[in-house]
Amino acid sequence: MSEQNEARKPRASLGSSEGEDIFGTFDTGVAKRFLGMMGPHKRSFMFAVIAVLASAASVVAIPALIGRAVDAAVARDGGLLDRTLIAFAALVVVYSAAFFLEQWLSARLAQRVIFDIRRKMFDHFQDVSLSFMDKTHVGRIMSRLQGDVNALQEFLESSTGAVGDLAMLVGITAVLISMDWRLGLLTLTVLPLLILVRAIWLPFSKKSFRDARDASSTANSALAENINGVRTVQETRREAMNYELYQEKAHENFKAQAGAAWMTQIMVPTVDILTGFAMAIVVVVGGNAVLGGRLEVGVMVAFIFYVQRFFDPVRMLSMQYTIMQRAMAAGHRIFEVLDVKVTIQDKAGALPLQDAPATVEFKDVTFGYDPARPVLHDINLKVNPREVVALVGPTGSGKTSIIALTHRFYEVDKGQVLVGGHDVRDLTLDSLGKTIGMVLQEPFLFTGTIEENIRYNTEGASFEDIVEAAKAVSAHDFIMRLPDGYQTRLGQRGRNISMGQRQLLSFARALVADPQILILDEATANIDSFTEQAIQKALKVLFAGRTCIVIAHRLATIRDADRIIVLQQGRILEQGSHDELMQTGGLYSHLYTSAHASFDDQVVASTGDAEFATRT
Repeated sequence: MSEQNEARKPRASLGSSEGEDIFGTFDTGVAKRFLGMMGPHKRSFMFAVIAVLASAASVVAIPALIGRAVDAAVARDGGLLDRTLIAFAALVVVYSAAFFLEQWLSARLAQRVIFDIRRKMFDHFQDVSLSFMDKTHVGRIMSRLQGDVNALQEFLESSTGAVGDLAMLVGITAVLISMDWRLGLLTLTVLPLLILVRAIWLPFSKKSFRDARDASSTANSALAENINGVRTVQETRREAMNYELYQEKAHENFKAQAGAAWMTQIMVPTVDILTGFAMAIVVVVGGNAVLGGRLEVGVMVAFIFYVQRFFDPVRMLSMQYTIMQRAMAAGHRIFEVLDVKVTIQDKAGALPLQDAPATVEFKDVTFGYDPARPVLHDINLKVNPREVVALVGPTGSGKTSIIALTHRFYEVDKGQVLVGGHDVRDLTLDSLGKTIGMVLQEPFLFTGTIEENIRYNTEGASFEDIVEAAKAVSAHDFIMRLPDGYQTRLGQRGRNISMGQRQLLSFARALVADPQILILDEATANIDSFTEQAIQKALKVLFAGRTCIVIAHRLATIRDADRIIVLQQGRILEQGSHDELMQTGGLYSHLYTSAHASFDDQVVASTGDAEFATRT
């Protein structure tokens, strides 16, 4: 089976449980890729680590100076006390400066790395094949672009702090043993108990964090789906029912997140209790040693401060471990997306489409979104230069699949699709995109001005070109009636103008791009008859001098086509001009004489072809 077919095989959706067992493990592969992304910023990372180590060294040195100051005070050595206080003040200044640099450099480094990751993810999502997007829920994609990236940012911002915490642990341990090795080792006897507690805590925390991540992904997915489908929700008055369904998912997320937070916080009082035990050891054993003359008062005071300091990094490392778990999971899921193979891309030596006749040809093409269930069967079709060809047929007959293959949104399973006499797989995607223009049934307009939307795929178009195109497709008049004319800002997907107006803007966009081949996918399906008159005039302007492929359900809209292709069940049933098809007395003639406005009205009603209403 070809690579393209392998890429279209059903796979586990993003955010499935397949990758979730990484919670609680340190994935060296993910860590290496993190380090690779930090490569361009290694100088900032080195400076951040130096600042962290300087800050940690200052923290380790301060209790020793306090102990020396106490001994100087007890011995009434004013000179030593003054020198110690001066050193203490200098050390505080060093610590403050180092801590500021640590925080500033760590935050800036994290922001830069996250900026790179966001760019990589956005760039990759622009290129991934539609076969991948067909199987992936938008909510899970947004979860990666937002939640998972935020988890990585939290880890990166605190990772240099973890280096400092480790340095503090090593430094404090070394100082404690060097000051009094017997009391130092006795104080550290609480560590095995801490290790035991963490060993018991770890399995429960892994499950808790995994459940929290699953619940968050599910809730985000449900939220995105309902927001995208808000018009349908309001049309069907499903607000109350959807609220109840979402409330259930949100409550599950709340419980999972609360459980994860509890597992995170349970280590804090545990460390505090162990700190109390260690402190008690120092006070009882150290106090007796001081009374016996074996230990100086300053050493005991220093020991008390060091015990307090020792368990601070232990507590922070416990929290950092939790952050690391989330980051490993987030990194795994992000790299899972970045590793999705881009199956539709330029091959080595791909040619730009230049000075070629504007033809489209299908040679023995078989294709299916699932290769085991073909949608098109042995299609042979040629569209000649400046010919207007209409594709008609019931839902599921393969019309949209034909135009998708023409633009190379998918790869064929068998046969060839040729544009300008060249196999589309041999052409660069950029040149193919410039040669072929598409106007869809529901045009997608972006947030921005009308001028920006018309210029969307033709950056070099002047304002005069935009106005001329709008006039040609009868859009100029309604644009000028808007408050700000061509500078009127459109809402999301252009919802603040009518469907017919959006369609006219999409025609103007296509006219400005001036493609040699134009494809219309049911561009008049969702508009009223009055608006259709304006669009029919626009279509005549668009069709002039171009090779056109038109999908239409309304038979009246394709009567004047040079050739009409009738599709059924992924095969060409008949083809010819309107007059030729009327003379043959076939399916087209039957539908037209039945006075049905839409092809589907009669086909589904009379033949029961509703089984093909899966995907066109």
